[in-house]
Amino acid sequence: MPRPTSTDYDIFYQPYVDKVQGDDVVALLEASLPQLEHWLQSLAGRDISFRYAPGKWTIGQVLQHMIDTERVFSYRAMSIGRGEKQPLPGFDEIKYADEAPATQRKLKGLSEELLILRKASIILYRSLEKENSLQKTGVASGNNITVNALGFIMVGHVLHHVNIINERYLNR
Repeated sequence: MPRPTSTDYDIFYQPYVDKVQGDDVVALLEASLPQLEHWLQSLAGRDISFRYAPGKWTIGQVLQHMIDTERVFSYRAMSIGRGEKQPLPGFDEIKYADEAPATQRKLKGLSEELLILRKASIILYRSLEKENSLQKTGVASGNNITVNALGFIMVGHVLHHVNIINERYLNR
């Protein structure tokens, strides 16, 4: 399965797709898991209530956002891959962040949940690949998108936020 083209997703997602190197969405998801696990382990001992500026999310809130987004994108991939014809709604990431209990959670729980979700996404994509569903197209947030593109976006979205946390929160 080749990389998604610009007609496979809305331009909003281009920065996420651009962060991903490779062509095989399942292999990319699989390769992302140990990298994500290693990065989460590197956060041990960090204050996840830290904000790099007033009004910005805490590290914990960014992790919760990564979790929420992985759930939404994997639901979209499953729905479209199974032939859903109804448009799928967008989601208000700010409202989700405000409503989530991230400030009351521990790094261990957030890390476990994110890793479990990525493992579930890998299993989902393996099944979709076997069903030849990766090229199916649906509508999410008012835009056409393929199952394949959603996988690339999931990988790139996590990379995007890892980079933000490393640069702005941890000065790495």
